[in-house]
Amino acid sequence: MSRQPDKSTHPDAAQPRKSPSGPKNLILVGRFGAAHGVRGEIRIKSFTAEPLAIARYGELVNRDNSRQFRLSNVRHIKDDMLVARISGIDNRDSAETLVNQEIFVNRLQLPPPEEDEYYLTDLIGLEARLKSGERFGRVLNVVNFGAGDILEIDAGTAESRMVPFTKAAVPEVNIAGKYIIVEPPAEIDGEA
Repeated sequence: MSRQPDKSTHPDAAQPRKSPSGPKNLILVGRFGAAHGVRGEIRIKSFTAEPLAIARYGELVNRDNSRQFRLSNVRHIKDDMLVARISGIDNRDSAETLVNQEIFVNRLQLPPPEEDEYYLTDLIGLEARLKSGERFGRVLNVVNFGAGDILEIDAGTAESRMVPFTKAAVPEVNIAGKYIIVEPPAEIDGEA
């Protein structure tokens, strides 16, 4: 089963909540990379399943919704990397002010997930349980350092636990029931 950065597939997933405001209303869809050339173009790492889809979502915003971005002349350069012009950015110096900023889209601008899909942001806040039903913690975040999605789980200890978001380690996601079942690898569970 393939896990996509913008949507994930799972047999027990439900339709996302569509609240008009709040942190779950913004979906992370990309990150600005290095300036590209001298006319204000910039690289964009797209987190969407289809990289060029990021250009079809309309207005994008930064994390606190204080700045808006409109993409144009978007082109694919490799894998999930794009180059685009940003409205109001017309030189390299201006483009460099955006480097490493995350870009979000309002959830209501996205198509609703299919019946067996959900957005990764829907996992945040879900209770994590072991197969036995014992509480394992609560999902704090979904991160990706390049090798796949990882769930950061607050287990009530000094350090959070990192669990790979794979079918083997997370065999069940129940959005409606507000929980996931985890089978953490031995090295995460403290048995290694």
